[in-house]
Amino acid sequence: MPSTRQPRGARTRLLSKRLSGWAGPLAGALAAGAAVALVSSCAVGPDFHRPPAPALPSYARPSLAATTAAADGAGGEAQRFVPEQELATQWWTLFQSPPLTALIAHALQASPTLVAAQAALRQALELVAAQRGAFYPTLQASFAPSYQKSSGNLSPPLSSNELTYTFFTMQGTLSFMPDVFGGTRRQVEALIGAAEAQHFQLEAASLTLTTSLASAAIQEASVRAQLAATREIIEISTQSLELTRRRFALGDVAQLDVAAQEAALAQVQQQLPPLQKQLEQTRNLLAALAGRFPSEPLAETFELAGLQLPQELPVGLPATLVAHRLDVRVAEAQLHAASAQIGVAIANRLPQFTLTAAAGGSSTALTQMFANGNPFWSLVGNVLQPLFAGGTLRHRQRAAEAAFAQAAAQYRSTVLSAFQNVADALYALQSDAAALKAAVAAEQAAKTSLDLTLRAQQLGAVTFLAVLSAQQTYRQALLTRVQAHAARLVDVVALFQALGGGWWQRPEREAAPLPVPPPS
Repeated sequence: MPSTRQPRGARTRLLSKRLSGWAGPLAGALAAGAAVALVSSCAVGPDFHRPPAPALPSYARPSLAATTAAADGAGGEAQRFVPEQELATQWWTLFQSPPLTALIAHALQASPTLVAAQAALRQALELVAAQRGAFYPTLQASFAPSYQKSSGNLSPPLSSNELTYTFFTMQGTLSFMPDVFGGTRRQVEALIGAAEAQHFQLEAASLTLTTSLASAAIQEASVRAQLAATREIIEISTQSLELTRRRFALGDVAQLDVAAQEAALAQVQQQLPPLQKQLEQTRNLLAALAGRFPSEPLAETFELAGLQLPQELPVGLPATLVAHRLDVRVAEAQLHAASAQIGVAIANRLPQFTLTAAAGGSSTALTQMFANGNPFWSLVGNVLQPLFAGGTLRHRQRAAEAAFAQAAAQYRSTVLSAFQNVADALYALQSDAAALKAAVAAEQAAKTSLDLTLRAQQLGAVTFLAVLSAQQTYRQALLTRVQAHAARLVDVVALFQALGGGWWQRPEREAAPLPVPPPS
């Protein structure tokens, strides 16, 4: 007689089909109930509203001029603040330095700091998606085969009165917690706030990287200019020493004059090693920011002459600063998350509803689990209302409210600091322009005085003290002018950073994706 036993794969599909037949209607009913609960229920706790922007006409007091002072020479151009113009995303191109643009482009692709921030954002988004799973029912399937022997002193567990038997059980369980009071939605909202904060922290990491690179490039250019100035002073001092030695050989001056000139030259030469060390360390910093090791070649070099001072500075309107400053947006997202946590704490004090459905079959024969009277099913509802927890839930709600008050105060403090940073940068640029103008005038006067003194020295009309004084004055004036030029460039970078770095101008396809809150 041919066997009627079905292959293992066919039996498995049959069992799954029968189990689905039992669980399908229950799953549909629970899913429909879940949809109704989500639509009809309300979320407890405060609804977050974005704080309004301060209604300020300007960043600074009326005493701040709209145009800076101008000076002769490179880096002395007058600058104009343009409130009606927004800062561009690639603000570093305003310096018109191809090496700087190339270095920043490479760093944005290779920086491990940005890679870490991007991973943190992906983690935050995945946590939002994971929490959203609580909006839907949970379906589980189990299969439990067992081989057992019951005691003869007890009633046989099977209708066949057998004490030793093999038993198979397969069942599916469907459970669902309707979000009646919106506790789950508030949890998702809190995680969305955390993800938004991480998104703005990623943008902030990018801005910090680009501003650090620009500042380091300006620092390298400044150090190179100071090295060149120091070498110029060394050359002048060397020529003056040679002249003094010749006059000493002729008996025109005393040996004291020669010794004083040699000491002055040694003091100037002493300034070279610290500057060279600073240059090498700045190059190491640039390599690290660009994602390279110090031993790797860095093709880009920077000179002050290769960095153009932007003459028009787009500063935007004060009303838009809170939307552009990344630290403000981070504080706002944290305030949003703190607001949602109040709703979570309130919902935990209210009844929790649970619906559970189970369907399956059991038998001593694998193929008979869903035959005859072997199938089973259940549908259970449960309402859990916390009655007493030692004040834990009440104090957690108060803690959430206190955390929200703290976040609100921190947001206010961040906004104040943001406006202070912009005002500081604007006043710094005004001061830098005036300082550079004075430094250029001082350098020109010191150079004229030095030239006249050196000519007089050749004629023997001045003492070595006058020569040393003129050399020291010119050296200090030259270094001051270089430092004032570099400070002006650095403060332009500081202004662009204080304004937010132009990240909001980036095309949507380049912006990091943000989660969308569930419908309320």
